[in-house]
Order: sequence, then structure tokens, then C-alpha cells
Amino acid sequence: MTDTDRPARRLRVLLAEDEPMIRAGIRAILEMSPGFEVVAEAGDGREAVELALRHRPDVAVLDIRMPRLDGLAATEELRRALPGTAVVILTTFGEDEYIVRALDGGATGFLLKSGDPRDLLTGIRAAADGAAYLSPRVARRVIARLGQDTRQRGTSTAGEQVARLTARERDVLALVGAGLSNAEIARRLHLVEGTVKAHMTAIFTSLGVRNRVQAAVLAHKADIVDEDREPTTH
Repeated sequence: MTDTDRPARRLRVLLAEDEPMIRAGIRAILEMSPGFEVVAEAGDGREAVELALRHRPDVAVLDIRMPRLDGLAATEELRRALPGTAVVILTTFGEDEYIVRALDGGATGFLLKSGDPRDLLTGIRAAADGAAYLSPRVARRVIARLGQDTRQRGTSTAGEQVARLTARERDVLALVGAGLSNAEIARRLHLVEGTVKAHMTAIFTSLGVRNRVQAAVLAHKADIVDEDREPTTH
């Protein structure tokens, strides 16, 4: 789905970053982009949690390294207190070891501070829609870091695991890896959303994963992610 195809929806975003210049830059990107509203910004993790409880944003964008409370601990608190608020983590190449903790803590988006601004917008939209989003460069780092921590069944490779899926399930999984929500996948594959949900349940069971982020990681690891791939016809 392109930006012009998206229904008008103003996403309320909380931004937490302890470096004022980076925070100002991210805020400027969001405020110049239609459909986003920065409802609060924080310079540390504790303040981020407090402001989130007050403003209840759709998405919280959190730096990993912050004073008082780091982004990982803040993610865990937010997911417990505000399950309706999605969390997107800002990371750098030197912070790979934190990604596994962020996954376990409930973050659904991972973005590089040095990445393309379009990744930021796409990742926030995906998180708000309940999807998992790994920017392409982050996905490669996650895959390299996680190794066997993706909790895959047995010792089979990602490709072997994905080969067990039906053709339609592979189509769905590829789009999960691209950061699409169930509704977007349904539109892309010309299915009803309930059918996509049924496919997701089957995919989780077959692959032995617990959530969309783990499924997305496995899709990238199996090298089936391509936002422009044509769906299987049958």
C-alpha cells in the first residue's frame, strides 16, 4: 500500500530521546508528514512512561539508551500499563545485543537512527496497525544477532521451516516480514481479514513462533520478504 492509498488517520506519537538535536530532527520529520501528531516528548525513559500514561499515544518511539530508565525497561512498563500503545525502538549498529530483550519486552518496530526517514514513517504506521516492522538494515542485524534465539522448532533452517507452509501461507508470511498489518495483507492478497487471521494462526503453529515479530524475523531469515512480490494464484 502506498502512502496515497492510506485512509486518513492521525497517529498520536510520543517521542523519547535523550539527545535534543536528534529528538528535534525526528519531531520535525513527523510534523512535516501528514497523519502524525507528536503529543509529547521526553528526555528519559521514566518521563516517557509518565507522559504515555497521561497522553495514551498510539505509538511510543523510544531510544534504547536513556537516563533514569532505559528504552528496554520503559518498553516493558508501557506494554504492561498500556497494551494499546505500540512501541517502536530506535537503535544503532552498536546496540545489537539489546534487540533480543526489546523483542521479549514487546516492541514491534525496530529502526536505525541513521536510516531513511521513510522507514520511520512506515515503521510507526505499521506498529499502530498492529504489525511488526523491521527496517531492512535492522532486519539483517536482528537475524545475525538472534541466531537460535528465534525459538524455532528443532534445528531445521528457516528455509526448511518456511517450505512446510502452504503457498498462501508463504505469501502471508512474506508480507508480515514486509511490515504489513492483517488488513493490508487482506487487501494485497484479495482476502477477507478473517482468512488472514486464520493463516496467521496456522503460520505461528507451524513455525513455532509466538508473535508477529518472530514471524517477521523468520521471513527475513528465509529470504522471502519482498514488498512487491506477486501473490500465488490458486
